Amino acid sequence: MARRQQDYGFFGPESVTWKVWGYPTSIVLGFLRAVVIEELDPHLVASVDQSGQVKQRPRLRYDRTMQYFATVKFGDAESVLRASDTLVKIHSRAVGHDPVTGGTYDANDPASQLWIHLTAWHSILYTYEVFGPGKLTAAEEAQYWEECARAAEFQTIDPADVPRSREGIRAYFAAYRPRLVGSEVAQDMMDFLLDSSTTVVPEKTPAVLRFVFNAVVRRAVIATMPRWMRKLGATGQSTFTDRLAIALTRPVVRLVAASRLVEIWALRLASPRTVPILEPVLRGTRPVNPVVREPAEAREQYGVVDPRTQYAEILAARAVEAGPAPYPFHHREELVPFPA
Repeated sequence: MARRQQDYGFFGPESVTWKVWGYPTSIVLGFLRAVVIEELDPHLVASVDQSGQVKQRPRLRYDRTMQYFATVKFGDAESVLRASDTLVKIHSRAVGHDPVTGGTYDANDPASQLWIHLTAWHSILYTYEVFGPGKLTAAEEAQYWEECARAAEFQTIDPADVPRSREGIRAYFAAYRPRLVGSEVAQDMMDFLLDSSTTVVPEKTPAVLRFVFNAVVRRAVIATMPRWMRKLGATGQSTFTDRLAIALTRPVVRLVAASRLVEIWALRLASPRTVPILEPVLRGTRPVNPVVREPAEAREQYGVVDPRTQYAEILAARAVEAGPAPYPFHHREELVPFPA
């Protein structure tokens, strides 16, 4: 039985975050779009490739990442802070050499974290618009990006660096575009992640169903990607295929959204670790104290330092060769669990 939430965390039922991230497009389409596009960052894909975790344990990696994002959006304040603290510790060992740029990658680097953060928030919103109810009102979208900045506080990102509008997001992606590389490893990882039969579909699903699901979902995700990104990722497809994939996917998504029980069932299939976090929200279960918290006062209550301070301490330790040891190449260590 899931632990009862103590409060609404940092967003709550009046937030646009709950409205958009709680819609079924986030479970597969939005999340897949985000993790696929992210691989175009050479530092990020170097970290992913050298750790080996995505290909060794694809479903577990997908499930854990979904679990973290759901915790930040829907978990209570203590759960969010503990998960954030754990993520920085996990990332503290993800450092190494990027063979494409010749530089060094660091999973906690604020610029890398901002790329991941904005790609996720934009992807979740965009798939909500394409496959779900459509565009938000101007006021709702403004609130959405303000909430995106609040969520950035739980990573090593300076919230001041988060754009507060769709125009700002477009400008960010345009400025970041020259840093993206369609390397061999990036294209390989994007192709692997687009195969939802290895990342999302339960292993015991009949082969025919796995094939059909992946054939449609893969094309639906690609249909939401800009042409220039498709070219970099070698994921091209025709306009006709785009339209067909969207036409086939949209009614299924809306059917799932029409039934709370069906949405919970779909969530159990795609991300079992996310169920204890999101199911109470979908069922309308009230927390012990139904209030939305402020990050600063919650950190003071629970004695958890903010991620930027945590990262500064890691860098200081690393400077005197006392920091956490980097992960071995394609390691098979037991994964650090997020707090329940």
